[in-house]
Amino acid sequence: MNPTQLSHELREEQSADLTNRRWIVGLSLLGVAAGQIVSLYQTGIIKHLPDPPVSIFDSDKVDASDYAYKRLQTPDALMMVVTYGLTAWLAGAGGKNRVEDQPWLPIATGVKTLVDVGTAAQLAREEWQENKAFCAYCQAATVASVASVALAVPEMIRAFRTIFRR
Repeated sequence: MNPTQLSHELREEQSADLTNRRWIVGLSLLGVAAGQIVSLYQTGIIKHLPDPPVSIFDSDKVDASDYAYKRLQTPDALMMVVTYGLTAWLAGAGGKNRVEDQPWLPIATGVKTLVDVGTAAQLAREEWQENKAFCAYCQAATVASVASVALAVPEMIRAFRTIFRR
């Protein structure tokens, strides 16, 4: 597909798949934003993460703990920025008819959203287990991930059907 056509389709065309993909991009960028905010704290650029007034949230404690720095010698929120950016990229890739033209794209998008939910659930478990508290920003990203799965699965199923019909 030429870039002019892709630009038009992604910005102007209307379909249930495109609506879902736009939502997945937006939800993934919410995850990126949460990761960016926490990254600012984890690298010392800001000194405090405000939390909602609910006792289970203590983002400062969680995001300064060993839990948040134990992978790859880096603050985990920096990895969060990358992984949610990848999800947004997959959701935004391809034209209106990618189920037929590039079925691997909706499959990759669906699988990535499932991986995001699995990762978020595992990290939430670790957050609580190690800190007896949650990071509010991370849990907002978790909710966005769950919603993204629901939006990605219908297109992914149709893409699998397209592949098996060939």
